[in-house]
Amino acid sequence: MSSENIYILGIESSCDDTAAAVLCNGKQLSNVVANQTIHTDYGGVVPELASRAHQQNIVPVVHQALVKAGIDKSQLNAVSFTRGPGLMGSLLVGTSFAKSLAYGLDIPLIDVNHMQAHILAHFIEEKDYKKPEFPFLAMTISGGHTQIVKVNSYFDMNVIGETIDDAVGEAFDKSGKILGLGYPAGPEIDKRAKLGNPKAFKFTKPKVEGLNFSFSGLKTAILYFIQRETKANPNFVKENLNDICASIQYTIIGILMDKLKLASKDTGIKHIAIGGGVSANSGIREALKSGEQKFGWTTYIPKFEYTTDNAAMIAIVGYLKYLENDFAMHDVMASARLKI
Repeated sequence: MSSENIYILGIESSCDDTAAAVLCNGKQLSNVVANQTIHTDYGGVVPELASRAHQQNIVPVVHQALVKAGIDKSQLNAVSFTRGPGLMGSLLVGTSFAKSLAYGLDIPLIDVNHMQAHILAHFIEEKDYKKPEFPFLAMTISGGHTQIVKVNSYFDMNVIGETIDDAVGEAFDKSGKILGLGYPAGPEIDKRAKLGNPKAFKFTKPKVEGLNFSFSGLKTAILYFIQRETKANPNFVKENLNDICASIQYTIIGILMDKLKLASKDTGIKHIAIGGGVSANSGIREALKSGEQKFGWTTYIPKFEYTTDNAAMIAIVGYLKYLENDFAMHDVMASARLKI
């Protein structure tokens, strides 16, 4: 590798955040995200509205990323973009823009798997951040995904466990909806959980073989529990909200940690990393940290800005692929169900 600076632009548009970032030799120069607030009115992401908002946001977001990085687009060495998985309409906006920009600048185009990027976000050059050692286990937890991945090297990854129904982020959001909380409900449940008793109410953990997860049964159990209790006391939720949130969060974290412990035992791997939007949850971070004392783990927890969908994680994958001359053809297509 030459000593010259390698500038990679990352573009992320898999769901409802339009994001662009510039990395130089793996170090972040800018990481810009435009959030779409319109979806809060609907209690979830509306795909058609998301893709329209991406079309409005993508040019100013990319421009801002370049300005903040202090470089001109002519200095870019490559354009990386999220190919999938995600919402098809949203992915198409980012894919089309990335193709056009790379073609216009006559520089390489690099396609990125969104789920791989959540894992490889740990390799962004950050002061005082220790990068994971291979092999390590990565638990990717978000609104759309719940997976345990055995990571042998940058691009050699095996999914060894995943959800058979709902994702963990969905379990938080649906539980919040049942309780009358706004969307997304995860951060609000986390905040209230700190004020409540996690053992006030007991919810049964689903019994799923091996390393796979299930959250649909828990969601149903919470719904029936709330219906039953509010029938007896119409003010039940209002009077016990913090305890309910703490109990729900405690159960969800228990499910995640049980599987992670099993994965570590089965593989003999004690290097554990987390990624994805739900990894911002303070309870999960604390549980993971306690695993260092209890099980002798070495844990890797990303900065908050790298947990939710962002483009710095797309750019770091772009940089790692650039070093291997792993470029995409211009006929590359977005893929809503792209696998690791």
